[in-house]
Amino acid sequence: MAVYSYAAFDATGKRHRGSVEADSAYDARQTLRARGMLPLEVRVVEVEGQSRRLVAPAGLSVLQAAVFTRQLATLLHSSLPVADALAAIVRQTEGERAKSLIAEVRRQITEGSTLADALRRHPRVFAPVYTATVAAGEQTGRLDLVLARLAEHMEARHRARQKLVLALTYPCLLCAVAVLVVAGLLTYIVPDVVAVFAREGHPLPAPTRALLATSGFLRHWGVLVVLVVAGGAAGLRLSLRNARRRERVDRWALSLPFVGKLLRAAGSAHFAGTLGTLLHSGMPLVDALGVVTSVLGNTWLKQTLTRATAQVREGASLTVALEQHCPFSPMTLCMIGSAEQSGTLESMLERIAEREQFTFDNHIATLIGLLEPVVLLLMGVAVLGIVIAILQPIFTLSELI
Repeated sequence: MAVYSYAAFDATGKRHRGSVEADSAYDARQTLRARGMLPLEVRVVEVEGQSRRLVAPAGLSVLQAAVFTRQLATLLHSSLPVADALAAIVRQTEGERAKSLIAEVRRQITEGSTLADALRRHPRVFAPVYTATVAAGEQTGRLDLVLARLAEHMEARHRARQKLVLALTYPCLLCAVAVLVVAGLLTYIVPDVVAVFAREGHPLPAPTRALLATSGFLRHWGVLVVLVVAGGAAGLRLSLRNARRRERVDRWALSLPFVGKLLRAAGSAHFAGTLGTLLHSGMPLVDALGVVTSVLGNTWLKQTLTRATAQVREGASLTVALEQHCPFSPMTLCMIGSAEQSGTLESMLERIAEREQFTFDNHIATLIGLLEPVVLLLMGVAVLGIVIAILQPIFTLSELI
């Protein structure tokens, strides 16, 4: 079975483009003729068992996916069928790529697919945790409520990510400007200024000679330094594709004094928020833990959660399994244990996610609050060193005169 894209005319002479599943191009043409259409062009775009290419290009950003989920939840809550709700969303969606993607999902639903199966065909847009949550909502008959909860989860993660990007923009821009200013002074300004004193034939002070050596190195080898740094970064990224090496690096990162707390807070917030959303959709705990494990970014944390999931599958409580395997904070484990005993695990996981996200935001604010003055201080020290190295020959020349 393969997917074929087509261009065809209908009985009124209107041109249509779309896709159809068939065993061969001949069968695809026959299917179109059975629909009362005259095929003009039929070509294969996806073959079962091979690397899949999306029929419709990925056309939804994270924010657009959250808006789409919210709109679909609202329309389904008003008792509108899924296909009709998607048709309404297509009419008000801006952007041809987004329109074509949602229209393709609707087409697959009208052909008999479930919403979860239709979304799984677009993995670049809809993550496994998204499709698993939708599938659980369809099975329990609470799709509108599940989509509303999923939209809240996506919007919260988008706000957190946007807040982080905005917070890091100024320090990163400050670092870039500081590096460019110092590099420009050493490469273009310092050699011309110091050359005036060098032509006088007087010996230059040690700071000035060091500054000239640094300037000469940057002028002759600056491009090579940039290439070496870029190559090192690319090599490090390639080396981290090795699973064992990546796991060791992730475990080492969690043990760092300040960064470790930051990463643990982010991992806990992601774990609690995603698990709470899946449980709220009616998914069993063991299945939900498996989905959460697949979407965590830290590979070592993913391995520990895999072992905890195996222990839960054998009959252990979630609290005991997490205490033995996962590096979550004692407060988080205590809250999960209390929720298990009282039967309020879903709501407690939401509170844990909010608490850990608040902790993560505080750590980021502290880090940025320390980073800004440190960058300004280093820039000031560098500029001061350059100024002193330039002024010393002037003072020496004045004394000689």
